[in-house]
Amino acid sequence: MDRLWAPWRGVYVVNKSGTECIFCEKLNAGVEKDFENYVLYRGDNVFALLNIYPYNNGHLMVVPNRHVGEIEELKLEEMQELFTVIQLMVRVQRSALSPDGFNVGMNLGKVAGAGIPGHLHIHIVPRWGGDTNFMPVLADVRVIPEGLEATYAKLKQALERIV
Repeated sequence: MDRLWAPWRGVYVVNKSGTECIFCEKLNAGVEKDFENYVLYRGDNVFALLNIYPYNNGHLMVVPNRHVGEIEELKLEEMQELFTVIQLMVRVQRSALSPDGFNVGMNLGKVAGAGIPGHLHIHIVPRWGGDTNFMPVLADVRVIPEGLEATYAKLKQALERIV
């Protein structure tokens, strides 16, 4: 088995303080740190942020503000706002990035692939025709064509135009 040593991912998987999950830390850091934390949107019950380890350019997540890991534990107002913000973020991505389609979904539980199983989150991954190529197959490498800062700026501008 090949191993990839990636110690920089440790802060993503295990936070610095050990007291909060990464989503709670980003939410509680405050609005003044939104750019630094790539938080695009803050609502009453949910927030949206870029994934710092994206599957594709513009990959973002919509997350309940409340630390909740099970879909059955969501309150009605959280579920309603989750899907309202998912719809909004798809509109924002369409406007800013012009993707051909989207993957929208969540991994519930560690065995299902949830990297942070204690705090439910929904992924929105923009897709383009031809964005899957030989690199992941032959080299197990994803090519992300744009930096997070540039993508964040495009999405934030589109959000401001739409809202």
